[in-house]
Amino acid sequence: MASMTQIERGGRDLAGDPCVAKFGISSEELSAFRGRLERNYAQSLSTLIESEIIPRLMAVHAGDTRTPVFADAQTIHAAEIDAFAPLVMQIDADALLTHIEAILDRGVAVETVMVDLLAPTARLLGEYWEQDRCDFVDVTMGLWRLQEVVHEIAGRAPSAQAGRHRALFASMPGDQHSFGIVVIDEVFRLGGWLTDRIAEAPIPELLGRVAQQRYDMIGLTISCDYHIADLASIIAALRNVSRNSQVCIMVGGRIFSANPDLADQVGADGTARDAKLALKVAGELVREREWEATACN
Repeated sequence: MASMTQIERGGRDLAGDPCVAKFGISSEELSAFRGRLERNYAQSLSTLIESEIIPRLMAVHAGDTRTPVFADAQTIHAAEIDAFAPLVMQIDADALLTHIEAILDRGVAVETVMVDLLAPTARLLGEYWEQDRCDFVDVTMGLWRLQEVVHEIAGRAPSAQAGRHRALFASMPGDQHSFGIVVIDEVFRLGGWLTDRIAEAPIPELLGRVAQQRYDMIGLTISCDYHIADLASIIAALRNVSRNSQVCIMVGGRIFSANPDLADQVGADGTARDAKLALKVAGELVREREWEATACN
């Protein structure tokens, strides 16, 4: 039988532990102290696994729509985009909406979700397609689901009081996907603009719309580089037929994000890297044109 000073815990004999002799503590005290350390460690590890590791693993699983936990809850993080992009090609729009609602519930603004999550996701799908990681049908279905989500969450967000400024957004004819104008249209609408949009409209139809309706700003999105060659002449034609002689024309798309100076080269008034910045730039351009018109009169 073990002596009264020989304490065994977990199959380990603590009576001969050097800490007992060095610090003059009893085996019972040492055992209790180590027990507390182990329990605290186990609790910390369990908390970490439950609050950080498991949600992140589950978020990237195709069958789960929970959102990773991040310290900055009101910001969209790159890891969320990487996890969300494959989901849009695998689960339906309702399941995606559940995922988005969890993000909104943590305090992320609707505009932030659209601009910082949904729009980058759409661009990432395009990269997947270019890299042969998915096919055209996968991308098309994914973008359709994203569009459904945009319409749903935009309808829930409070809009600014509708002002007198009107914008037309159009994607260039031949562009395979027009998700970009869906996002920018909703961001401007929430910002108080009256908006119209047309996707892949032939140039005569686009010119006809501008000739019939007065617009303060026209936004053109270009996803294919080969459209750049004709863009300068299209912008000149839009100015020529516009019912607003002071109309502002902005351009957007990957090629302009990479080289903003191209906007000047094709005769546009400005460009912006995302829809939120485009709303700010467009407001400044329109106010400047209005001030110039008033000053001239």
